Amino acid sequence: MLDIFAQFTAKYNYWAYIVIMMVGLFAMIAKRNLIKKMIGLSIFQTSIMLFYVAIGAKKGATIPILLSGTDPHHIDATMYVNPLPHVLMLTAIVVGVATLGVALALILRIYEKHGTLEEDEIISQIRSS
Repeated sequence: MLDIFAQFTAKYNYWAYIVIMMVGLFAMIAKRNLIKKMIGLSIFQTSIMLFYVAIGAKKGATIPILLSGTDPHHIDATMYVNPLPHVLMLTAIVVGVATLGVALALILRIYEKHGTLEEDEIISQIRSS
């Protein structure tokens, strides 16, 4: 039983990311205000980015840059951090900001047309017209 607890607590940061992800998912599903839904989406995206960066990290590893004079045929790859998750998350940050900007612009247009940001009121206005 103690071994299971040790395995559970060894990756506590992953559990924190999952909790943050569920908070964002809850906000997207349960909230009826469009701005609150967008905040939930942003929290969800951020938790995924944190998760991927944590996966790419390695204790005691260094950045994958070879110094001059290093023989490329005798490199221990386990001593280097995988840069791919970090690079992909930089792209995800840009996509997330662009998505948030477009969504907020659409929400502004919805507010101008319907006079509310509440999902239920917007749906009732659409059905009645």
